[in-house]
Amino acid sequence: MVARKTIKLFTGNANPELAKEIAKCIGIPVGQAGVGKFSDGEIAINIEESVRGADVFVIQPVCPPVNDNLMELLILMDALKRASADRITAVVPYYGYARQDRKTKARDPITAKLVADLISTAGADRVLTMDLHAAQIQGYFNIPVDHLLGAPILAEYFVQKGMKDGVVVSPDVGSVSRARYFADMMNLPIAIVDKRRPKANVAEVMNVIGDIQGKDVILIDDIVDTGGSITEAANAMDKLGARDIYACCTHAVFSGPAVGRIRDSAIKEMVILNTIPLPSEKAFDKVTVLSVAPIFAEAITRIYEGLSVSKLFDQD
Repeated sequence: MVARKTIKLFTGNANPELAKEIAKCIGIPVGQAGVGKFSDGEIAINIEESVRGADVFVIQPVCPPVNDNLMELLILMDALKRASADRITAVVPYYGYARQDRKTKARDPITAKLVADLISTAGADRVLTMDLHAAQIQGYFNIPVDHLLGAPILAEYFVQKGMKDGVVVSPDVGSVSRARYFADMMNLPIAIVDKRRPKANVAEVMNVIGDIQGKDVILIDDIVDTGGSITEAANAMDKLGARDIYACCTHAVFSGPAVGRIRDSAIKEMVILNTIPLPSEKAFDKVTVLSVAPIFAEAITRIYEGLSVSKLFDQD
């Protein structure tokens, strides 16, 4: 009789608290691994328990410090592969380098594809992620990719607030499908902010398509980085007569001036998911953090047991 494979979870230093939450939901401990650095800054990994024949899940978002966390993910998987793990799943709640997913001008890199190649080469047999910046990034892999969605978690939170006269707003044209999906779950209409971006991380609101006057507004995006797009959109909503303005996103990168912009904007509450850890210096009274641990725990359990994961991320 062949013994059933053991399930093991490992994590680097990117978001160990999320890994612990996921492990608690599943009912197993986080695997023992030393993840540090040599004196010259190189990543040093030591797997401190046997993984031979195990079904291993490496939980590591590619969030700031991006390069360190990416290298930790790659080296962890390489170590696990060489230690004879039976299957390795890269659990990447936030897929960094995703914003360069195509060539927009001559001599541009396509970093989303490069990172996909690196993850595959390092030993991943499968990838589990959430809210890729562009859904087509799934096609950059030649291994299975399970793409979870953060919108249902956010929608449930706002439904519980009992919002009746509301409208879901897409902060740009590229986020319309996400906003429509979110609005359908909440049975609300949508509006669209038509903006121009003069250069990277700089957004200028042009027009608002839809009726938002006197209504509660929910702005939704996948990533809030410097906070320019979402705060400009919120301030535009305020000037056009919106009532209470809420914002939500899956990945709160919150780099540079983001915290100050959100704090000083018309946003009443900023709801985020914990795919990226929120440092204490970036936590303030407008921010509400919801956990993705339960949905990742269920997805990991289903992958381990050979069950369908589609009900967790299928938009149909």
